[in-house]
Amino acid sequence: MNKFVKIIIILSLLYFSKSFATNNTAIYEKIDLFSEVLSKINNEYVDEIDQSEAMDAAIDGVLQSLDPYSSYMSPEMLLNMQTETSGEFGGLGIEVGMEAGVVKVISPIEDTPASRAGVKAGDYIVKINDDQVQGKSLSEAVELMRGKVGSSIEITVRRKDVKKALIFKIKREIIKIQSVKSEILEDKVGYLRLNAFNENSSDQVKKKLTEIKKNKSVNSYILDLRNNPGGLLSQAIKISDFFLDEGEIVSTKSRNKLENRKFFAREGDIIDGKTLIVLINYGSASASEIVAGALKDHKRAILVGEQSYGKGSVQSIIPLKNKGAIRLTISKYYLPSGKSISEVGVIPDIEIDEKTEDFRINTESDNQLQYALKLLNE
Repeated sequence: MNKFVKIIIILSLLYFSKSFATNNTAIYEKIDLFSEVLSKINNEYVDEIDQSEAMDAAIDGVLQSLDPYSSYMSPEMLLNMQTETSGEFGGLGIEVGMEAGVVKVISPIEDTPASRAGVKAGDYIVKINDDQVQGKSLSEAVELMRGKVGSSIEITVRRKDVKKALIFKIKREIIKIQSVKSEILEDKVGYLRLNAFNENSSDQVKKKLTEIKKNKSVNSYILDLRNNPGGLLSQAIKISDFFLDEGEIVSTKSRNKLENRKFFAREGDIIDGKTLIVLINYGSASASEIVAGALKDHKRAILVGEQSYGKGSVQSIIPLKNKGAIRLTISKYYLPSGKSISEVGVIPDIEIDEKTEDFRINTESDNQLQYALKLLNE
């Protein structure tokens, strides 16, 4: 038997002998099967394999079998993730996950190369330059999309209800997200566009709302969470609390009881109970769904748009001895109603689909925003 395979078997047996005090025959049989498969691959596969890469792929396969968001990061991948804001590398401006072995766009971030090119939430990335995505891990696919600022990349996507594959040639940029934008629409509607839940998002939201309130003509508000892939749970809680006087905002549940928590609103509605419409779409995920779901459950806002993405889980980056890490789902979000967001999302009170292919948020082609404004004028 190959020395490499023997080492893996020994390490595996040591681990499982510590982890399972009782008889676990089935587990040992699986370890034996795993070692047999490794040996067959190493001795009989048509090409010589990189054994280290094969083991990384096996580890990643275990994690990806859990859910679309858990994955393995080699030391190189972890380092790249930690330094991606240094200015050396550029990106496309999309939040992605894994589904059925293909990279799925959770949300294109507003005013980034991907959104300007026309990439949409729900698109499946099947090819990156000349590399097929099928069979690659999420981390590997993300690595392929990274590159020098100013360099170009070609991605091929499949889109629901579109027969032909779509090809986008995109130039990489340093992604700088303007978390919050605001304006007054039709002289009386306070419009707040939230693109992400970053460390200072709640402070920016509070500042923008305070500025809007100075205009005494404003009698209603629109909170736009479309194509917002989420971010920090703490920010979602604070922003939800701005519009609620009391009650539960969100809870997290896990196998680890220390992760089971409930978060509640404090007294004080920053817009004094004025009418609030929240816009969501398939690109609204995670923290966006917490805010939209809490406001809907408390009947504090009317939700308009499309069903949200359904990413209701919390991931933690857990360091490993080899200086790599695993991204592991450690808990799930639950709305005040007790419903899980995972894979279901938040359903709007009024469903309005994007009308045209050239749809752009907060432009004349934005039929969802136009509907919200019409609703406020009735």
